[in-house]
Amino acid sequence: MTTRIAVAGLGYVGMAMAVLLAQHNEVVAVDIDSERVGLVNNGHTTIADAQIQDYLAHHELDLRATTEAGQAYPGADFVVIATPTNYDPDANYFDTSSVISVIEQVETLAPQATVVVKSTVPVGFTEQTRAAHPGLHLIFSPEFLREGQALTDNLHPSRIIVGGRDERAHRFADLLLEGAEAEDVPVLLTGSTEAEATKLFANTYLAMRVSFFNELDTYSAQRGLDTRQIIDGVCLDPRIGSHYNNPSFGYGGYCLPKDTRQLLANYQDVPQTLIGAIVDSNTVRKDWVAADIVSRDPKRVGVYRLVMKAGSDNYRSSSIQGVMKRIKAKGIEVVVYEPTYEGEDFYRSKVTHDLDSFKRECDLIIANRMAPELADVADKIYTRDLFGND
Repeated sequence: MTTRIAVAGLGYVGMAMAVLLAQHNEVVAVDIDSERVGLVNNGHTTIADAQIQDYLAHHELDLRATTEAGQAYPGADFVVIATPTNYDPDANYFDTSSVISVIEQVETLAPQATVVVKSTVPVGFTEQTRAAHPGLHLIFSPEFLREGQALTDNLHPSRIIVGGRDERAHRFADLLLEGAEAEDVPVLLTGSTEAEATKLFANTYLAMRVSFFNELDTYSAQRGLDTRQIIDGVCLDPRIGSHYNNPSFGYGGYCLPKDTRQLLANYQDVPQTLIGAIVDSNTVRKDWVAADIVSRDPKRVGVYRLVMKAGSDNYRSSSIQGVMKRIKAKGIEVVVYEPTYEGEDFYRSKVTHDLDSFKRECDLIIANRMAPELADVADKIYTRDLFGND
């Protein structure tokens, strides 16, 4: 019997979920953006992800999209929520209003459905929401994906975690396993609150690792030492390893900045120093990088790409933007090269798609990650990238 699944939200998480599950199930995706809906219904991805586009073009998927909740939720066995939960700095908490909105719609249109929250939420959100909506079966299942690799990370998951231990939680875990290509994927069924905490602690650990190697790089630069030699020596220890060790302008992207701040907010009266230090470290790193650039007395600084990672189209909270704003605050002219950006300016800085003129007109170019197309102006490049990877 075919399982009927609705997916709310066609961003990174929702797009990947919809394609993964549509391999073996009937999936209807819902999004308030009619342009996104049109893209999916015409066989195109809503995000920059080559594998998703390949699957939409060359694999048999039972997938359609709509802007109408009434065409998706009634009769669904599962409703997967993948709507955005942006961090609200004023409230010091995730804005979960989009998730709550979907839950209220499902409560009216499909009270029999199992609601699976894939959006990142504060610790304790699921339990509190269950209490407010006792008629719904609600579980939380964290996602662990990289920008530009969303489907790959669902086809080859490092682990599957579902915040529930009953039959419906088991069934959802089985649906994720069924869609995966990898075998012997670890599956962990936990309490919902433990699953929520797992997501935030995992991302905060990654942010901590990024911060550690960035501060190692800052120290080395300040002392005139060779960062690469030190990192190579440190990472030969098998307890440390050589992954996620490439210095950068700071951790960024959609998840790490907001998840670290949310975890810190969740601590409230719990003693801590490390979590707060991880959050502060990212600010300190961007301050130092910007000061190091300014000390070189550039007249026109080029910003090479606004995106956080190669293969991504996401500008949200990219670390280079933080550096850019600090440079501009010193009165230095900034020009941006970003071929995926359609506007003529970005925060009142000129945007160009002409790489040749960009390289010619800027006397210093900052790049969070080096790229082959910058090789001919290597003497102009400022980067902390040592290994050429994310």
